[in-house]
Amino acid sequence: MNEKDIERFCKMSLMEQMANIGSEVYRASSWKAKNNAQYSQKAFERALELIDLTLSCKLRQSALKEVARTREFLCELFFNGSADDFESINKYFHYFALGLKR
Repeated sequence: MNEKDIERFCKMSLMEQMANIGSEVYRASSWKAKNNAQYSQKAFERALELIDLTLSCKLRQSALKEVARTREFLCELFFNGSADDFESINKYFHYFALGLKR
């Protein structure tokens, strides 16, 4: 990401940031379900990049803990879970996307 994209991302609300992360998580799980490890890995790496960027933005302490825990859970799931195990985290991120539609 270039400096302009980073600045724009940090200006988004936490809900928008999480919805963007959720899009990449969904892509990672979809490609994993289709047994395409390369595409799944790339989407997973983009999700981690967005999570790390979110963590670098100025957030409340409670939000930092939530995002950091989400990162930890996602890594555990990606490396030790199956494609079916992604249902819960996809559902978690889905609520952020729904919140933006209101």
